[in-house]
Amino acid sequence: MKINPKKLVVLITVFIDIAGLGIIIPVLPFFVKGFGASDMTVTLLFAVYSFFALFSAPFLGSLSDKIGRRPVLIASLASSSIGWLVFAAAGNIWMLFLGRIIDGLAAGNISTAQSYLIDLSETPKERTANLGLIGMIFGLGFIIGPLLGGLLGTVDHTLPFYAVGIMAGINTLLAYKFLPETLKEKSKNKISLNPLRPIITGLTMRALRPSLLAFLLFGTALAIQQSVFALYLDKGYGWDEFHSGLIFAVMGVALAINQGVLVRKFWIKKFHEPDLEQYLFIGLAAGFAALGFINPAMLIVGLLLTTFSQSVLRVVMISQMAGVDIKKQGEILGISNSVMSLSMIVGPLLAGPLFSLNITAPYWTAAALAVGAFIVITAKRKMLAKITISSETEIVIPQ
Repeated sequence: MKINPKKLVVLITVFIDIAGLGIIIPVLPFFVKGFGASDMTVTLLFAVYSFFALFSAPFLGSLSDKIGRRPVLIASLASSSIGWLVFAAAGNIWMLFLGRIIDGLAAGNISTAQSYLIDLSETPKERTANLGLIGMIFGLGFIIGPLLGGLLGTVDHTLPFYAVGIMAGINTLLAYKFLPETLKEKSKNKISLNPLRPIITGLTMRALRPSLLAFLLFGTALAIQQSVFALYLDKGYGWDEFHSGLIFAVMGVALAINQGVLVRKFWIKKFHEPDLEQYLFIGLAAGFAALGFINPAMLIVGLLLTTFSQSVLRVVMISQMAGVDIKKQGEILGISNSVMSLSMIVGPLLAGPLFSLNITAPYWTAAALAVGAFIVITAKRKMLAKITISSETEIVIPQ
């Protein structure tokens, strides 16, 4: 497969960013609990990042439409580097929160990279395929990152965080030196600092409204799973950070194969996207339910179903939302990231108390949310079908 050089630079940038994130996932709960923190504090660290991302992501999305993708991406990468280095050097819990706040204040890395690839897309199918390439990079990053993080964490719990801070710094330099600007037409729209305004704007778009609600339910379910997963493996199976890293790496392999190959070669060729959404939400709900059983076989089934389902769903849903108005793609991606940030606040806040109640309760809740999203998507299809039929109906008046 021949890849545009500009696209390759963006994918390398995303890879370094995601590999850095993958490094810290298996070890973060163990590092935080070394400060005597509770399980709830661990989930709050996930929530506080998302709270500040709720403010920054839509702003950066609109800013990238106005001044260009390149400066926004470079600034957000630099902020990530500083945030993780502060987190690594923390001597107390408040510094841990400060590090996550700094990172969250410029959470525009992935959404800006998505805008880059959409800028380079000439057709809707190419847009979906390009977003699938980001998914492949997610997978590769989550293969290498967690393995490295698990190994570094067995030496010292601070090493993974210093590593990700340094990687983000290197990524900033690479983006500055090699990343070209792809925005062809700059937006003249005013930029709002109200974090809820993008969501409100999105809700005024009738064609976008159901997708945003389904995306909120989808994101909340994922946030619940991710925020307590390492704790779940620890308390449910007795696995440490190294074994958690291995599990995340296996999930990364499935993610890379699914989004890097199957999205382009199978999913978007064999299925109509609205049909695919419905099937995958069923698979996602079944996967979360399987994780509700403390059983190794069910763990494998649950991880396969959730990994394959959520990875394709993310691509399909973002692609369809971006296609609602091609002149506002950056804004719509900012809106979708605002919704995802909101879900990443709600999910961990739910996951902490649920996990304290019962370690499987978060997964049954996530399954229920996936069922809710399926219902919303089904209702959306019926609504759009009625609109189409109504628009195509002609009233013939007898002469």
